[in-house]
Formats: sequence, structure tokens, C-alpha cells
Amino acid sequence: MNISYRHIILLMFFCFGIALHAQNSSYLDSISQMEKTSDSKAFVTAVIDIPYDKALKNPKLFLEISKDASNLLNEESNPIQLAMVFTQIALAYHFSSEPELSIEYNLKAAQLFEENNDIESFARCYLTLGWQIKNRDLNKGLNFMNKGIRILEKNNTNSENLKFGYNNYGVLKQRINELDSALYFHKKALDLSILQKDSVSIPFALTHMAEVYLKKDDFALAEKYFFDALNLRKKRNDIYGIADSYLYIGDFYYKKGDLKKAIVNYRQGGDMAKTNGYFPLYKYAEEFLYKSYKKQGNYQKAMQSYEVYNQLKDSILNQDTNNRIAQLQVEFETSEKERKILAQDLEIKQRNLILTYLGAALVLIATIFFFINKKNKMKQLQLQSEMTLKEELAQIKTKNKLQEQRLEISRDLHDNIGSQLTFIISSLDNLKYIQTKMGRSLEEKLDEIGDFAKTTIHQLRDTIWAMNKDQISIDDLVVRFYSYIEKAKSVVPKTQFVTSNNAESEAMLPSNVGIQIFRIVQEGINNAIKYANANEIELILHLKDEHLHIEVKDNGDGFDKREVALGNGLRNMQTRADQINGNISINSEEGKGTSIILEYPLDAN
Repeated sequence: MNISYRHIILLMFFCFGIALHAQNSSYLDSISQMEKTSDSKAFVTAVIDIPYDKALKNPKLFLEISKDASNLLNEESNPIQLAMVFTQIALAYHFSSEPELSIEYNLKAAQLFEENNDIESFARCYLTLGWQIKNRDLNKGLNFMNKGIRILEKNNTNSENLKFGYNNYGVLKQRINELDSALYFHKKALDLSILQKDSVSIPFALTHMAEVYLKKDDFALAEKYFFDALNLRKKRNDIYGIADSYLYIGDFYYKKGDLKKAIVNYRQGGDMAKTNGYFPLYKYAEEFLYKSYKKQGNYQKAMQSYEVYNQLKDSILNQDTNNRIAQLQVEFETSEKERKILAQDLEIKQRNLILTYLGAALVLIATIFFFINKKNKMKQLQLQSEMTLKEELAQIKTKNKLQEQRLEISRDLHDNIGSQLTFIISSLDNLKYIQTKMGRSLEEKLDEIGDFAKTTIHQLRDTIWAMNKDQISIDDLVVRFYSYIEKAKSVVPKTQFVTSNNAESEAMLPSNVGIQIFRIVQEGINNAIKYANANEIELILHLKDEHLHIEVKDNGDGFDKREVALGNGLRNMQTRADQINGNISINSEEGKGTSIILEYPLDAN
């Protein structure tokens, strides 16, 4: 399972101890009331002692009371307590999906711990920082965590923080595929957790060990440890842990190929995550429900899960957040350097006398460098102006390209939808002139108009789908194909549809290219249904040599290309392929069906 989403709850375990196991929702409310009824010292102590599983029940209230506690303290009189409260605020921001603020408060806590010689707490913050930056710089993450573990082993081999360090260090070892090393650290975490009778950390260690055994294809041990962890979490009524375990068990069955059991566990874990607001877990569940349903051939449910997954992915990913996290890491490293400079302040003062004598010479040198620097800055300003102009020109070019795409889609609306609506209006005007003796009844004419109206609505929806996007991914296009095939099945239930998709990719296509490709496939399937008398239609997709290959094949009547002129539908497909610089070939033989193959070069985007 994707570690960056599944284990992120461990992020703040380093910053506070494990307390009692009660789960009732009034716990945080009672501490909030203490601020009004008790003295400030008792209130601050209660806030510091809030365990993570209680904090998780109501992150908003947890953040509020943690900030209230920090306002009652000051750095001079209570630096250690203030640092502990900062770790709670960091945890609250983590639960609220604000990682940049979480890191900021952990850095504040680390500085206070170091300045006040709290070695264990400072080491714990090294472990936290290593876990936080693992997705951007895995080597730095490993180094920070290794340093924190060494400090703890040197000072206290029975430290509660050490077992969490072992667990998470093992997770990072999994990432670099050092599975035996990962298993070694997870077992150390389990042994220490059992020694301390820690019912929270034992299931985590079991789960991590099971994950390593699964990667080693040792299914028997993986199954045992996954279910051991689930049962322990059920005894504690650890809602987050139970949901997490169901998703791990879903991964276990998914890898074994038992899709039915995988779906049951993904659904159970996803529903719990959705109900309790654990959105990273919910997103992971929907992603693998989509993949499981697709492997089963249940495209309708696959499409539903895919849409939910996309919505959750868009809401969780935030580039600004990633930039802020990178900035905070730089600030932390800068802070470390500044503290070393301050430690040398006395020595610097002793050298000030010598620097005074050198000052006169430096003034002269500085004057020379001033003029050189001024000249260089003028050159830099000129280069910057040129770069800005190039960027503006590129933006204008991009906007023009988007406008051209929208104009093409507008023409498609006019050519397809406009002409069909005109036909419907004309047909309605002519109804009053239809006579029974002409061989066509009023009912037949209305059926024909109804068919045109339905086609018009479908084409309008497809065009609106394309206009709402600047770009369309290949995966999104494939889902659209499956949706269209599902509709076609309801119209021709006796016709068998077969799909083969080896083109899974998040590569993006311009919206006008996506709609043209969809129209070509739609026309090919329509021709097979309406004219070929086919009882089997096959849609084949695959990627090869940076080209998207799509084939629509049927076992219908076929035709002789040498004797039969291409109809409007086939000519339209050729025209659409030409407009996107694609290549289309139509192969047919009487009595042996028809094959329409479209090749589109992805580097043409």
C-alpha cells in the first residue's frame, strides 16, 4: 500500500506519550471545561497528556484548546512545557491536513528542547522531521531518523519513542527495498512494545511486519500478522487502526488475486474512513476499488469509484503546501547554522579590534566591488526583463492554443448538434403534411425524430464533457469508452462487447484531441451496430512506441473496399483523424467483418 498515505498517522507519535485507552467523545470537552473551572497549570498539564487517539476524535477542538494552553505559557518561565504544547499543536494541524503548519510547530518545539538540554525530546523531533521529509528527500529522511535513533539508544534503550523510531525507520527501509533490514527494525519495535505492554504500538509493528512478508510473497505469515493486528485494534475500538487494517487486508487479497475478498475489505475500510473523515484512507480505498472492479470487468462500479478517487485526489494534493514544506525544511537547517554562529559570538568579538584596522582597506575594496556589482546587477535586470517577456509570450501562446481548441469544439457543436436540431425542427414542421397513403405513418416519423433527438443529447453531453476540461487523461478517456459501451449494451443486448485495455496512463491529451478520438470510436461502434449485423464487437487499446493504438473490430457482414464507396460515417472518421494528425486505417472483407485502427502520436500534444 502507498506508505505516504497509510502511515502518515505515525507522523506525530514521536511528539507525545501514549495515555489511557478511553474512546468517548466527551473527553476533549471535559478538558476544554477545565480551562474555565481549574487553574492554568492543571489545564496545561491535561492538554499535554491528551493521547493521539483522543485528539483524532475532534481535531478542531484539539487545536483550539492546545492553542489556549500555549497562550498561558511563555518561553522564559516554562520552555519545556511550551515545547510539549507546540508538539500538540503540530499534531492538531496534521490531523487537519495542514502539514506546513505541523512542521513549523515541530521546529519550534525542537529548538526549545535543544536549548534546554532535553536530549530525548530533541531526538524525537529528529525522528519526526525524518518522517516528514521522506517523500521529498528519502536519503535525508533516513539520515535524520538514524541520528534520532542513535541518540535515543545512547541515552535510554527503553524509551517509548524508540519503538516508534524503529517502526518508521523500518518503513523507510522498505521503500529502498532493504526488506531484511526493514524486518529487523520492525521486530525490534514489536519486542519493545510487548515489553512495555503498549497496546497501541503492537498492532503497528505487526502490520509493518506483515507488509514486509507480503512483499516477500510469504502469504501465510503476512495473513497471520495482518489479522492479529486487526483483532488487537478491534479490542481497543481503535477506529482509525481498524479502517487501516481492513485496507491492508484488501491489499493482501488483491495481490493474491482474490478480487472478491479484496473488494469486501476495501469497501469496509473505505466506509469507516469516510464516516470518520480519514480522507487519505478513503482516497486509497476508492482507488483500489476502481482497480479491483475494472479487473473484474464491472465497469459501471469501476467508473463510480474512479470519479470519487479523482475528487479526493484533487482535494488532497496541493502544490502550495509542498512548496511551504520545502521552505520550512530550509528554515530548520538555517536555524541550526544560526545557533552555531551564536555559539562563536565571543570569539568574533575578540577579533573585532583586528577587523577595525582592516576596515579602511576593505572600504576601498568595497568601493571597487560596488561599481562591479552595480554593472552586474544591470545585466541581471536586463536578463530578467528578457525572461519575463519570454514567459509572457509563452502564456499568450498557451491561451491562444486553448482558444483554438475551444473554437474547434464550438464548430463540433455547430456541425453535429446544430444540424441535427435543424433536422428535428424541419421534421416537426413537415408532420402536418404527412399522409397515410404515402406509406409512412405518423408514429414512424415521430420514432425517427426521437432517435435523432437522443443522438443529439448524447453528442451534446460528450462535447460539454470535453469543453469542461483543458486536458483529458488517457485513463479518463478509457472510462468514457466503457461508459459508452455500457449504454450500447442496453440498446443491443444480443450483441457481445469485448474490451482489451493495455493503455493505462495518466498522460494528458488536449481536449479537442480527446473528443475527436472519442467520436471516431463512437462512429466505429455505431457502424458495427447499425450496418454490419455483428454479434460481437471488440475494443482494443494499447500504448506502443509513444503511440496510442485503438482498434474497433466486429465480426459482421464486412464489405469490399474496391467496390463500395466510403459512406459519410467512414469519411467523417478519416477527417477527424486528419484534424489531430492521427492515422486511421479501415480494413474489411465481405463475410469476415471490419477493423478500424486509429494511431495517435502522444508527442504531437
